[in-house]
Amino acid sequence: MLSMRKRYDSGFKVKVVLEALKGQKTMSELSSEYGVHSNQISKWKSQVLADLPKVFSGKREKEDRGAKELISELHQQIGQLKVELDWVKKKAGLAD
Repeated sequence: MLSMRKRYDSGFKVKVVLEALKGQKTMSELSSEYGVHSNQISKWKSQVLADLPKVFSGKREKEDRGAKELISELHQQIGQLKVELDWVKKKAGLAD
């Protein structure tokens, strides 16, 4: 039998974690209010705290730059492959 895990969107997680970080309510109160187990809230909170330093570092910018370079390179490869495919089709007499 498959267990049906509940999935939460990022907006919901952020809302819950921000409440947890405020410290105005206990984990039990948050768990009851949002219908999420307190262990899950603690896990999300730990993930946020672990990733928070990246927000203020240049690492995020480097990752974004790397992704943009990769996308550009892939677009270039796609273009090259299209040119080669068109050439093969033309040589094989399959051109449109």
